[in-house]
Amino acid sequence: MKIGVIGAGTWGVALARMLTNSNHDVIIWSAIESEIDELSNNREHKNLPGMVIPEATKFTKILEKAVTGMDIVLMAVPSPYVRGTTAKLAPFVTDGQIIVDVAKGIEKETLFTMTDIIRDELAKSSSAKNVKLVALSGPTHAEEVAKDLPTTIVSACEDQKAALVVQDVFMNTCMRVYTNSDVLGVELCGAMKNIIALATGISSGLGYGDNTKAALITRGIAEIKRLGLKMGCENDTFAGLAGIGDLIVTATSEHSRNNRCGKLIGKGLSPDDAIKEVGMVVEGINALPAAISLAKKYEVELPITETAYDIVFNGADPKTAVIKLMTRDKKAEI
Repeated sequence: MKIGVIGAGTWGVALARMLTNSNHDVIIWSAIESEIDELSNNREHKNLPGMVIPEATKFTKILEKAVTGMDIVLMAVPSPYVRGTTAKLAPFVTDGQIIVDVAKGIEKETLFTMTDIIRDELAKSSSAKNVKLVALSGPTHAEEVAKDLPTTIVSACEDQKAALVVQDVFMNTCMRVYTNSDVLGVELCGAMKNIIALATGISSGLGYGDNTKAALITRGIAEIKRLGLKMGCENDTFAGLAGIGDLIVTATSEHSRNNRCGKLIGKGLSPDDAIKEVGMVVEGINALPAAISLAKKYEVELPITETAYDIVFNGADPKTAVIKLMTRDKKAEI
């Protein structure tokens, strides 16, 4: 397959390496030209130490070259840049192409998922027909995929044939791919789990232990599911790889930007300073405003999400916020 990777962050580059090693023809584009120079010259990514980019992986500074003639276009830019990047590449999209999105988030203004945004921009600027949009999501830290450690992921598309194509392309001895037709559920989980991971990090930064972490993960998936079912998602998605699987890895791993950012906030840093310290996009913070809007729209209570929002955007003291969360009205679990 000919695959154009849009974005040269850790996830895009890790997948590009994996796909090249699976004998696919891969080319990477980045909006930041200096990234292309550095990656093509050094064949390594500064945030993926020890990983070597294969010589067969190509790079380009011309967006058209990474889109035109590709069987699959892999969107690997952070969620705030998905709309703008799609608008730029839309004129080059052709009939029958598959666009695979690996960004995770919800747009604040429209409450669109990432594939919704891509579809919206293609409708404005592309005449291509039969373009298939696939969400690729799951517990997949780039740092581990870059080392060929066993990993699982979900190829989500309403078109089963497109989901199966992506399954075939991305599956190898290190990456096991499952299909799922519940695109909205998969994408909602991908966005919301970052928020719960941020909250889990805050608890760790405050000095709380494993009990708290387990509580946040368990009650976190409960509130994600509560919202998702109101939105029409499938129940089983939340118990799957894109749901509880991705939440576990993001809320517990040392590789998680959201977890690290939360820890820094819990230790007393401001959200802005914590983001600077992490040095990469923290999607959990980006997703918070949209999550609160969704909660209001669907009249769903999201106590952990609301608490994280108060800490990040309203300056609430984390310890006081935890007490408020713990002393809410009594509830039944089921």
